[in-house]
Amino acid sequence: MAITDIPILSMLRTRMQWAQERQRVLAENVANADTPRYRPRDLTPVKFDAPPQDRGAPLTSVTLVRTESGHLPGIGQDASSFHAKSEGKYEIRPTGNSVNLEQEMMKVAANQMDYQAVTALYTRSLGLLKTALGKG
Repeated sequence: MAITDIPILSMLRTRMQWAQERQRVLAENVANADTPRYRPRDLTPVKFDAPPQDRGAPLTSVTLVRTESGHLPGIGQDASSFHAKSEGKYEIRPTGNSVNLEQEMMKVAANQMDYQAVTALYTRSLGLLKTALGKG
C-alpha cells in the first residue's frame, strides 16, 4: 500500500489543499475591498462523507481562454477542484462593494488556525508511520 492510499493522510492532504485555496479566495476579497460592485466569495466546506463527484461546467457557460501563460485567470476561472460560494449577507456600500474587512480577516485567522491544526495532525501521522516502520 502506497502512502498516498492511506485514507487519513489523503483526507488531511485534501483539507490542506482546501485551506490553501480558501486563503487565495479570501486574499482576493481583501484585495478587492475598494473595487466597485465586487462581492466577497468563499469556498464551500469540504465534505468527506461522500465520494467526490465530477461536476463539469454546464454546457451553456462561457469561459475565458488564456492565450498566454502570463495572463491572469478571471475570477473563478482557475483550475481549482473546490467550489466557490457567494454570500450576500453584508452591507453594500454606495459603490456596490460588499466586502467587510473585519469579517474577511476573521475568516483568514480561522483558516490559518485550521491549516496549522491539519499540518500538525499530518506531521504526527507521518511520525506514527515512521515509528511503526522502525525509523522513528
